[in-house]
Amino acid sequence: MISTSCTERVGTKMEALDDQALEHVADYFRALSEPLRLKLLNALRDGPLNVGELTSLLGCSQANVSKHLALLAKLGLVSRESRGTSVYYQIADPRTYQLCDLVCGQIAQRLIGQVQGMGGFGAHLTAPPAPKQKSKAKTSR
Repeated sequence: MISTSCTERVGTKMEALDDQALEHVADYFRALSEPLRLKLLNALRDGPLNVGELTSLLGCSQANVSKHLALLAKLGLVSRESRGTSVYYQIADPRTYQLCDLVCGQIAQRLIGQVQGMGGFGAHLTAPPAPKQKSKAKTSR
């Protein structure tokens, strides 16, 4: 059973978190700070894949892919499912993509601003459209 103090934090903003909770948040962001882990998450956008498929798709060694998947699974970013002799990985929470897309959009806007500030070079560029928000009516997580 989940404690009341834990359930009160669900949906809590960062400013209300204690040191222990902030450490979990930092671990989550550290997991997203490695380019190969971001590539793995991108590869899983279209559905579950096993280590062999991810290895072929990304051109990395099996050991490297397995190591990064283990960390992503430990932190709850991906889930594992055994199918016969293979283990398939999938994104655990699609909202992870919303977070990554938000950050990528912010970075793109900042870079466009920097280029435009260089005096006309690329001044015709515009910021990418904001990602569409999905309806929350059907989510029950």
